[in-house]
Amino acid sequence: MTRHRYGLIGFFTKLLPLLIGAVVAGGFSVAMADPGYPHDGMVSIKVEKPYKELSADLKDSIKENKMGLVTKATASGGAATQGITIPGNMVVGVYRNDFARRMLKASIPAGIEAPIRFYLTENTDGTTNLTYRKPSAVFAPYNSVELDVMAKELDVIFDAIAQGAAK
Repeated sequence: MTRHRYGLIGFFTKLLPLLIGAVVAGGFSVAMADPGYPHDGMVSIKVEKPYKELSADLKDSIKENKMGLVTKATASGGAATQGITIPGNMVVGVYRNDFARRMLKASIPAGIEAPIRFYLTENTDGTTNLTYRKPSAVFAPYNSVELDVMAKELDVIFDAIAQGAAK
């Protein structure tokens, strides 16, 4: 009986990545069909570059604009390790320590918002979408004059990063 139980666990362990892949792949059309997207405060740019090229150009633009690439997560990279192919998909967290100190001085709870993210999504036509929430939209709920001032500075920087990557 114990062998059978572990056999089923082994079976489900191998089956689970395939089920997750099917659910995730099926979710792409629903997410892309969201009529409210991009949401208020979001910027979404269709870039005439392949996903990998935009990814590299975004990294360069972050550096050129003197910000730090703090986090990077890629669903497509994770799926590939399981033998599943999905369109390129990556979230890149960007911030800098002087902004972090200012943010925390203005509002400890606002710390959950850092780093602020860019989202790259590969399109079937060979282009890529680059999407981000404006820092002013990210920090608006905290009702802090100091955060609002800082966020406006970050809006300019994030726009420059996006434009630099997209050119």
